[in-house]
Amino acid sequence: MSTSLAWDERYAGGDFQFGEAPNLFLPSQAHRLKPGMRALAVGDGEGRNGVWLARQGLAATSVDWSAVGLAKARALAQRYGVMLETVTADLSRWDWPEARFDVIAWIFVHLPPEDRAIACAQAVRALAPGGLLLLECFTPAQEGRRSGGPKDRALLWSRALVERHFAGLEVLELLEGTVMLDEGPRHQGVAEVVRAVLKK
Repeated sequence: MSTSLAWDERYAGGDFQFGEAPNLFLPSQAHRLKPGMRALAVGDGEGRNGVWLARQGLAATSVDWSAVGLAKARALAQRYGVMLETVTADLSRWDWPEARFDVIAWIFVHLPPEDRAIACAQAVRALAPGGLLLLECFTPAQEGRRSGGPKDRALLWSRALVERHFAGLEVLELLEGTVMLDEGPRHQGVAEVVRAVLKK
């Protein structure tokens, strides 16, 4: 299992491990976003998704357990001239605010099953009525590919896991399949993912 210290070490270099641009799935959902919405990017590392949300005029917060990554996130936000709140926390132990967010971006957040169940339940709780959860994660079909993702099969997602963990949310989109990633040195090439747009 990875640790916050391992991610601190990974993020300590000058380069952005997953690039500075947002995950491509997020901009594809831009039509659902409105300025002033309150957005949370979970497991946001160096801040690429939170900063993009802030650049769309959303009140954005990035949460991650790597303080080193979030320091780079704040610097990225400053470079783009946007406000980004950052919270250093373990998603399974964080005191998630209730009904706070209009959008939660859950991009490549892969947790051990028990921690995942806790964080998913808390994410649902943290969504405001009508709020959206935007998710992209690697599936078991990613095994053997060199384009990123955890090596531990237990950390991978599937359509069935999305349906189980977010059973109380309305499904607007839920797809499992092949995409092309071009996200910094860590996510390059053909990848197998599940993508979801869910509404509270």
